[in-house]
Amino acid sequence: MKITHPGDVPSRRPPEEYFTGTVWMDPMIQAPAPARLQVAKVSFEPGARTAWHTHPLGQTLYVLSGCGLIQCEGDRIRTIKPGDVIWIPPGEKHWHGASPTNSMVHLAMQELQNGVAAEWLEKVTDEEYAWRTA
Repeated sequence: MKITHPGDVPSRRPPEEYFTGTVWMDPMIQAPAPARLQVAKVSFEPGARTAWHTHPLGQTLYVLSGCGLIQCEGDRIRTIKPGDVIWIPPGEKHWHGASPTNSMVHLAMQELQNGVAAEWLEKVTDEEYAWRTA
C-alpha cells in the first residue's frame, strides 16, 4: 500500500506545446505496472485550453469547479460544469479547457498503452476556440 498526501507531489506547469494559456497540473495517481491508470487534477485559468489530442484507451474527465468547454472534432463546442462526467472514446480527437471568462478545474483520468497516455496534435486556434455553438 502507498498513501500520498496532498502536497507530496508539487504542482507543475505542463509542456507549453500542449496547452494555451495558464494551466497547472497536480499529478494524483501514477499507478505502477501492471496497472495503467493515470489521474491528474488540471486547473485552467480563463481562456486556457489543451491542444487537440487523442487517447489510445480513451479518457474520462470529472469537472470539479468552474465553467469549461470541450469539443470533439466535427462536433460543436459544449459547456461543462461541476459534477459533469465526460467520456472521450479511444482515438477521438478533442480539446478541453476553461471558458473565456471563468476558470475550470477537472480530474483527467486515462490509461497508458505502451507507456503512452495521449497523442498531442496541433494547438486549438483562437478562431476555433471563439467559434461557440454550445
